[in-house]
Amino acid sequence: MAIGRVHVETWRDTYAGVLPDSVLLRMTPEAEGRKWVRAIVEGETVVVAETGDGDIVGFGNCGAARPFGLPFAGEVYTLYVLPEWRERGIGGMLLRALFDALVAAGYRSAVIWVLEANPSRFFYEAMGGRRVAQRAERLWGVTLPQAAYGWEDLSLACSAR
Repeated sequence: MAIGRVHVETWRDTYAGVLPDSVLLRMTPEAEGRKWVRAIVEGETVVVAETGDGDIVGFGNCGAARPFGLPFAGEVYTLYVLPEWRERGIGGMLLRALFDALVAAGYRSAVIWVLEANPSRFFYEAMGGRRVAQRAERLWGVTLPQAAYGWEDLSLACSAR
């Protein structure tokens, strides 16, 4: 359930003014937490970042690349870090852990899609991702421009620690 709290807090912080307010206000930590419990029970790869006290401050998940016609085997679906915990290296640790999980599952390359309005998208460039595609997706009554960042060789990304 703590993942649900992080999910809601990061979306409300990052996507205020980007997504409709009704979408952000409708989100609850309990509802999002139930979705993450289901994902974990179904065997989805989810990694978390915890404080020394065991509080979850970030998370991400990954798996097979969705069929968007890009030449990447794996995909990082989500990566979120609470606003007050950003700029501490947690995002990089989570991304490397997700890459490690993808490599362990047999994926040698990966992609992540990020909203163009997300200021954290430059993080992926700093982590060695190359902008490889863009698209616009209509969700919740708004068109959301997105960019894809790709890593062609995860063994290189994993070794750059």
